[in-house]
Amino acid sequence: MADLEIRDLTVEADGTEILRGVTLDLDRGRTIALMGPNGSGKSTLAYAIAGHPAYDVTGGTMTWRGTELNELTPDERARLGVFLAMQYPVEVPGVSLTNFLRTALNAVSEEEVPVRQFMTRLRHEMAELGVDESFLQRSVNEGFSGGEKKRFEILQAALLRPQLAVLDETDSGLDVDALKTVAEGVNRLRGPELGVLIITHYTRILRYIRPDEVHVMLDGRIVVSGGPELADELEERGYEDLGSLKTAS
Repeated sequence: MADLEIRDLTVEADGTEILRGVTLDLDRGRTIALMGPNGSGKSTLAYAIAGHPAYDVTGGTMTWRGTELNELTPDERARLGVFLAMQYPVEVPGVSLTNFLRTALNAVSEEEVPVRQFMTRLRHEMAELGVDESFLQRSVNEGFSGGEKKRFEILQAALLRPQLAVLDETDSGLDVDALKTVAEGVNRLRGPELGVLIITHYTRILRYIRPDEVHVMLDGRIVVSGGPELADELEERGYEDLGSLKTAS
């Protein structure tokens, strides 16, 4: 049994079926990449795993380490170690980054983390990610650049130490330097206790975060699967040549 087991998952949003029978496995200690063109259903899968209320699971199952996720709330999933880094992180005016992170950490911890211990951990992780301490006085994502928002997402993961990290288009809108910084942050988190699902259009982030497996989604289904070399083939041939990719795989 895999740590994450998704079986024949169908998902709707606003009455429109988006996922049409997705099956996927992921174990802790491994990294898989889910690729595909715009509108293929990749982000829908991410939100379904996290329990976003706008996405209705109409069939199939999602199981994390033996616990079925389908009926659990987002916060219950978070306490099981499920983390989602969003493609478009939202701004939360008036809520400081420090208070937000401490509240999130306490919510998934068995007991409240002392302030001094929390601040020591926070400053350490910020230094590792190259996040200036002036950010401690800022509101969550308010006025952040694209790169800053993505670094903040990885900072959350570094503090929360999830067991399953779903990274939805973490490379979107990043320049090369910001991409490298974010990738280094993800690679620091990788290990035997963390399974990583990277959702992306492009192969560039996979040059810095090497996946164990690559899956390609089209029209709500996974149509091609393979090793990391599949991403290189996709870069060369593009999504319009999925038929030959499937044959080659």
